[in-house]
Amino acid sequence: MTLLNTQAMFQGAGRFLSGLVVVSCLSLTACEEAIPPQAEVIRSIKPYYVVEPTGGDVRRYSGSIAAAKTSTLSFAVAGTVENVSVSQGDHVLQGDELAALDRAPFTLDVQAAQSQLAAAQADFDNKKLDLARQRQLYERGWVAKAALDQATAIAEAAEGELNLARSRLGHAERDLANTTLIAPFDGVVARRDVDAFAEVAKGQTVFQLDSEGAFEVTLSVPDAIVGRLAVGSAVTVNVFTLPECGCTGRIVEIGAVAGAANAVTVKAAILENGRGLFPGMAAEVSVVLAGGNGTEGYLVPLVSIAPGDDNLTGYVFRFDPATGTVSKIGVQTEGVISGNLVGITRGVSAGDIVAAAGVSFLRDGQRVKLIGQ
Repeated sequence: MTLLNTQAMFQGAGRFLSGLVVVSCLSLTACEEAIPPQAEVIRSIKPYYVVEPTGGDVRRYSGSIAAAKTSTLSFAVAGTVENVSVSQGDHVLQGDELAALDRAPFTLDVQAAQSQLAAAQADFDNKKLDLARQRQLYERGWVAKAALDQATAIAEAAEGELNLARSRLGHAERDLANTTLIAPFDGVVARRDVDAFAEVAKGQTVFQLDSEGAFEVTLSVPDAIVGRLAVGSAVTVNVFTLPECGCTGRIVEIGAVAGAANAVTVKAAILENGRGLFPGMAAEVSVVLAGGNGTEGYLVPLVSIAPGDDNLTGYVFRFDPATGTVSKIGVQTEGVISGNLVGITRGVSAGDIVAAAGVSFLRDGQRVKLIGQ
């Protein structure tokens, strides 16, 4: 083999190795670019709603469950019911048709109003043309000022009739639209008081619609102690016919007038664990009064407390629904233990949501979601 051939072989091998290195580098770069970024893993936590007090002046009152939103529905016009689309107990969505009146009389009213409007428009156009003609004649001195004033008054009267015809048509169209009764929100038909072919009066109640899944409890509290309650205070609701209901809630309304037996109406919204509830159920509501002599604090699960700096101090992770994160909060225990619950005197408030388990895997500011969301 000649020297020239040997050099050519080494040069070819070098070019091959260089190309192989370039291809390998490009392949590695492509692989690196093809690896997608890892999505953030959002941990699910079991929530515990802080409601039950460790002590304090706790009172219990009888109440009744009601839908958080309820509405009695009626037609805005009188007429003959043509059809009813729902029955009592049916679930409906906002905008669903509930019932309808016979539209024929209202359609005729709209047609009559349209004819009146067309006639009034034509009359006004003629009167406006006559006014323009009288103005030209007056400017040339061919008619008296009285003739122009008379034509002006006639045109203004025709314009008033035109506006009145427009209003009549709008009223007739509104009445026609009101022959259909629709659901104003999602809910359950709690009561139906109408059948097809029945005559109904304007404003006569034909349905009661209750919101679905959102409940409140109404109770009567003696006026002597109602001042020790506050809007936002936590309550516990028990329904004897529903043993699994240990419902939590908050006071949302305190009446300003005392009724029978010097009692004031208080309403509390049920926040959690309302499954199986129906409007009308009897309930017992436990409330904590301000200014009591008992120890103030709330019970939380023992497993929700992370170890602190000493035997009396620990941490809980409080969930913020607005941001979807947890915050590490220092708490002070008082040694009160009820089953698997421990009393907390500082760091938590009624209505707080804390992580009920797995606190060793959480960190301050971590994004989480509640189990079931």
